[in-house]
Amino acid sequence: MKRISIASIIWIVFLGFMPAAFGAGETKIGVINFEQIMKESSAGKMNQKVLNQRGQELKGKLENEKQTLDEVNKALERESLVLSAEKKREKEREFRIQINDFKKMQEDFANELKNLEIKLINEMQKAVFDIANEIGKKENFLMIIERKNAGVIYIADHVDITDAVIKKYNAMVSTTD
Repeated sequence: MKRISIASIIWIVFLGFMPAAFGAGETKIGVINFEQIMKESSAGKMNQKVLNQRGQELKGKLENEKQTLDEVNKALERESLVLSAEKKREKEREFRIQINDFKKMQEDFANELKNLEIKLINEMQKAVFDIANEIGKKENFLMIIERKNAGVIYIADHVDITDAVIKKYNAMVSTTD
């Protein structure tokens, strides 16, 4: 019982001093929308272009491989009438191996695209968070949070600094090109 009352007293004292600590100056809280930054910033658009190009390259390779498999399948069907049972089983086995290789290739390509996307997002996120930290320090924000991850349901428009971050990020990206 004593522990509960001591903890309650400490908690009340802490809450009593909290307004004084935050009330000393203007409390500024900022919010950024990383999803919007990914869509609207130059770097986000470049990342999307890189992903699309790589996706098209991999899709082309898969289509070529599928055409090859279709040709092998047609040849197998034609030859199956004249092949011995043993040769036919051997050719069918080779074809199944090629199909499994194709499925593995599809998985590898999907993983490659996913890993590329994660890499690009992580690089972008680091840069955006660095910019948000810089803005926060420069403009004396108490905190800056990310809209989706923080679970923000409503935020006043004047608190959203996404556009400022996009502008600064675009400037930073254009100077590194």
